[in-house]
Amino acid sequence: MVTSSEGTGQTPTRVLVVDDEPQIVRALVINLKARGYEADAAHDGATALRLAAARHPDVVVLDLGLPDMDGVEVIRGLRGWTRVPVIVLSARHSSDEKVQALDAGADDYVTKPFGMDELLARLRAAVRRAEPTGADDEVLVATEAFTVDLAAKKVNRDGRDVRLTPTEWHLLEVLVRHTGRLVSQKQLLQEVWGPSYGTETNYLRVYMAQLRRKLEADPSHPKHFITEPGMGYRFER
Repeated sequence: MVTSSEGTGQTPTRVLVVDDEPQIVRALVINLKARGYEADAAHDGATALRLAAARHPDVVVLDLGLPDMDGVEVIRGLRGWTRVPVIVLSARHSSDEKVQALDAGADDYVTKPFGMDELLARLRAAVRRAEPTGADDEVLVATEAFTVDLAAKKVNRDGRDVRLTPTEWHLLEVLVRHTGRLVSQKQLLQEVWGPSYGTETNYLRVYMAQLRRKLEADPSHPKHFITEPGMGYRFER
């Protein structure tokens, strides 16, 4: 995966912008090109899927309300063959619709109206997360407060091992393996408790509180285990 070419001489990051509002497309393309990105634009889902196959973007910025198909269908079409990061950009505020997009394979969700600086920061983060690290998985994840050893299944805080229950560990492992990405409540429930679970969000509240109590410096103001209300959770270093 590549990064923005501004001042580096590298191949520029290619962004596919998918939105049926011309003013939004124009603003995004102008801002992206000014920062050294290459940008392609599509005004409907069919064109988006065709451009994605032809141009192989490094990240997709996708509106859900397209004239020919729902943006969730576009995400599913992309996920049939690529793991390219997808940032959903939508005026829909319903938690159900946000969760549906995340479950379909979106990496992030920005609600309209949005700040250009915030969107570009999320875009940069999505591209960074998609960059190959030289290993299939990072096995040692360190924060300023604690270290997670995924291979040894251990957590160390202040020089001491932290005792976690199997469920706490499994929840932590899923979040850490998706560092920086929003993981939906449904995905967490199904990965930790099993495929028949999906609505028992009280389980998540209880276990997230336990993880914060054991690992956060200030559990009431968490820095690492972030709640996205009605949507899911995000692990940040």
